[in-house]
Amino acid sequence: MAKHHHHDHGGDDLKTAARERLTTSGEQWTGMREAVFDALAGFDRPASAYDIAEAVSKAQERRVAANSVYRILDLFVGANLARRVESANAYVANNHPECLHDCIFLICDTCGQAKHIDDDSISNGVRKAAEKSGFAPTRPVIEVRGTCEDCAEA
Repeated sequence: MAKHHHHDHGGDDLKTAARERLTTSGEQWTGMREAVFDALAGFDRPASAYDIAEAVSKAQERRVAANSVYRILDLFVGANLARRVESANAYVANNHPECLHDCIFLICDTCGQAKHIDDDSISNGVRKAAEKSGFAPTRPVIEVRGTCEDCAEA
C-alpha cells in the first residue's frame, strides 16, 4: 500500500494518544514530559529545544535547561511522539503516534511551516536504492524545501 490514512489527533486527544504510546513502550509520563509535550504541541511550526525550554520555563515560572528538553525530545522521537526536522534542528509533535512510518517533510522557506506527508512508495524507494548500493538504511530522512500554498497565494 503506497499511501495510508490514520487518525490525526489534536488537543487533549493528542496528549492522551501520546501518553498511551509512551506508557505502552514502558516509559513513564511524568510532569516534565507532559510539559515538554504540551509546549511542543503548542507550536505551529517546528520548534527547537531552546524554544521548547523557554516555553516550559515561562509556563512553570522556573528555568528549564535545554539539555533536559533535548533528552525528553530524544525519548519522544524514539517513541514516535515527535518527529525531528533535520535541516532545521527542530521538532514537531506527531499527530498520529500509534502509526510508525517514514515522514516526508514539506518545509516552507517563507513562513517556516513544516507539513508532513506519508507516501510509503517514496520512502520505500529510498530504502531500496540504499540497499541496492549495499547500505542498510535505518530511517530515511526526506525533506523538501519550497513555498507552501498559503505563501504562494500571498
